[in-house]
Amino acid sequence: MRENKYDDPKFFEEYSKMYRSQIGLSGAGEWHEFQKLLPDLRDCAALDLGCGYGWHCRYLIENGAKSVIGVDLSEKMLEKANQINKLEGIAYQHQAIEEVSFSPAQFDLVISSLAFHYIKDFDTLCQNIYTWLQPGGQFLFSIEHPVFTAAGNQDWIYGTDNEKLYWPVDNYFLMGCRETTFLGDTVLKYHRTITAYFGSIVHSGFKITACIEPEPNSEMLEKFPQMHDELRRPMMLIISAEK
Repeated sequence: MRENKYDDPKFFEEYSKMYRSQIGLSGAGEWHEFQKLLPDLRDCAALDLGCGYGWHCRYLIENGAKSVIGVDLSEKMLEKANQINKLEGIAYQHQAIEEVSFSPAQFDLVISSLAFHYIKDFDTLCQNIYTWLQPGGQFLFSIEHPVFTAAGNQDWIYGTDNEKLYWPVDNYFLMGCRETTFLGDTVLKYHRTITAYFGSIVHSGFKITACIEPEPNSEMLEKFPQMHDELRRPMMLIISAEK
């Protein structure tokens, strides 16, 4: 059975307190870069894997997409998505990313936001997405950066006065499962090198068109002063590829 922490009431409550949960895409530190990579959305058929609250689905529909399917394993996530981001043209689907199946060339765009580091078999997922996309279609996703996921504990090294000294990077080339602490609970994630991510994408037939390590912009830094720590090491990675 796929791990699904997001349907645990306590974990979901903590998730609901995050900026991106409360105010949507404007509270996501990587959105300003992710948004730039989106194609012309007019008449686009799109798929959002790990759609969460559905904020990206809403954006796609409001900016011209003709249809969006949002997939998520969490019933609580989809309940919230249907409450706040259910617009005409959006269909939410309760299923694990690894288990969904769609028709060949069904979509013009496949996106995902911070979900693929929960996926064990990224190779197969890339092959599936390649099949589901139209020729010329775009695959765009964000993940936790391999520098962020490598050590596993996903926390700073602190000094004697509890100051943040540095971010540890260890076992970088040892890929696989990491037991991490997120929102006060133990969560399983999968670490891969940047080379491994690129290899899976290219070997599936895609051409990589962009790779960005997003920094918080000046607006985010002013609005959320604690985000200055995000300038000290990359937390996220955005990759765009074309079929």
